[in-house]
Amino acid sequence: MKKEIMRSKLLMLSLPVFALAACGGNDNAGDGDSFPDQDINGIIQWGEGGATDNISRTLAPLAEEELGASMVMQNREGASGATGAQYVYDQPDDGYTLLFGAENPNLYPVLGISDLDYVNDFQPVSIIGQSYAGVVVSEDSEFETMEDLVDHARENPDDLTMGTSGEGGLPHVAGAMLQAELDTQFNTVPYDGDGPLATALLGDEIDVTVLAVSAAQEYVESGDFRMLSVINDEELEATGDTPAISDIYPELEQYLPWGPFQGVFVSADTPEDVVETLADGFEAAQEDEEFQSTLESLGVDPLNLRGEEAQEFVEQNQSTSTWMLEDAGETETSPEEFDIPRVDE
Repeated sequence: MKKEIMRSKLLMLSLPVFALAACGGNDNAGDGDSFPDQDINGIIQWGEGGATDNISRTLAPLAEEELGASMVMQNREGASGATGAQYVYDQPDDGYTLLFGAENPNLYPVLGISDLDYVNDFQPVSIIGQSYAGVVVSEDSEFETMEDLVDHARENPDDLTMGTSGEGGLPHVAGAMLQAELDTQFNTVPYDGDGPLATALLGDEIDVTVLAVSAAQEYVESGDFRMLSVINDEELEATGDTPAISDIYPELEQYLPWGPFQGVFVSADTPEDVVETLADGFEAAQEDEEFQSTLESLGVDPLNLRGEEAQEFVEQNQSTSTWMLEDAGETETSPEEFDIPRVDE
């Protein structure tokens, strides 16, 4: 099952990474009794400064203390996060290479990005938290409300540039929702994650984007960005008076609640005792009160799920997200082809 050949488009995007991975690797198989007895590599599938990066780098030092091993964190962005996912998948199944990821791999098969996904090729060590997304513009934007933005996008197709993090990224999925239900049409430009998207919006390279609240909040509080709505079925305490999008457009309620999540994953064939050791460490690390407060201040609902609960969460997210894209006409292949059921089935 392991180490299947990827689609050619991902191979072309990620060939340098694969070449490096093939030159080395850890030959020590994971052993629950002695694990960990060396540094652990943490691979963040998005660029610096985004929600996944911020949360992962905040949690890693706490997990180090619990596991008794140093954690070397690296950003390996590209191909909608698939470059980092493939890198982790290609390493030995010993627990010494962790994927700090968001929800994106759940969408890879239906979008034709990669043959990998969380459900079949990885297993969760921990689902850290459920995030929420916000539609954001720069503070000097002409759009004061969500209605202003939607009305303009309806009347002037492709006039506005929406920054995305590539196929399967948060803005892509949210944009598909808006297009399907509100008849909006944006000119899209891809960037490598929340951090580069925020920089692009600051530099007026784009007119609008969708960011995790955890990535957007500091810019909103500093007065650089304006959040027009949160993509949720109720307002969030962390975003104050920012309206829930379903309060403005009730037709979107069928997709909600929905949003990104952050988690820690290992390849599916990692020994069970190693996974349990990692899960114990990350579970204890997330009980840190300061970390909990950090998540809540970023508009992230702390989950701290492991084992069967974590797996069920991942499967439900995949069902919701893939069928949302399918219904919006954004998938390359139907979720049915991958035996992904609708949530209500």
